[in-house]
Amino acid sequence: MKFKNLLLLLIAVSMTLSLAGCKKKSDLNITKLVFATDATWPPMEMVDENKNIVGFDIDFIKAVGEAAGFEVEVKNVAWDGIFTGLNSKKYDGVISSVTITDERKQQMDFSTPYINAGQVIIVRAESEGLTTMADFQEKKLGAQIGTTGALEITKNPLIISKNYDELGLAIEDLINGRLDGVVADTPIAANYALQNPGYKGKLKIVGVPFTDEFYGIAIQKGNKKALDLINAGIELVLGTDKYKEIEKKWLR
Repeated sequence: MKFKNLLLLLIAVSMTLSLAGCKKKSDLNITKLVFATDATWPPMEMVDENKNIVGFDIDFIKAVGEAAGFEVEVKNVAWDGIFTGLNSKKYDGVISSVTITDERKQQMDFSTPYINAGQVIIVRAESEGLTTMADFQEKKLGAQIGTTGALEITKNPLIISKNYDELGLAIEDLINGRLDGVVADTPIAANYALQNPGYKGKLKIVGVPFTDEFYGIAIQKGNKKALDLINAGIELVLGTDKYKEIEKKWLR
């Protein structure tokens, strides 16, 4: 009787260890990650005529997923709630032209930087004498709310600052004379001023980038498994022909 009980006990322990081992293995294998993006920032992220989310960031994260061996799903989420959704675990990460800052690092983790995009100023093509932030004292300068561009404007109290829910709205106000300039990340500025057929010849970028900023993928604080996997994929993509192909497609 004791031998039979011992045998049953050993079988039960063996099954428990086997199940635990299977669970551990499953936890280590991340097969899919969901990312949020605010698809209003061409050429980095936008919605095309077929309602698909496209852009540099989208192609990049798909390349990272392919290189690291995980499936990528991208959701379109408004900027003003995008980090709240990340903190509440509605998705695994945010890839949306997110500049890495010390303040943001306190609330979320960041991947390896994947592009350097300093702030520049966009003005109307006929504007003269406006090349640096100092030239905009007593003038109206716009940016998208919550961005590093908006923060840079507030550093000079003599500039009349105006924030917008979307950068496109600021550009429209600039075109119509309601703003003297708009501050934006270099890739976004290049799209509006140099590539967008609706604005060609009407806008120009002045001066040089006045910040040194890097975009990173924001990850839920403490989600080391996802962070390590994403970083492994980024390392496999940066500097490759694939990365250059994506860069040429969207930023040149």
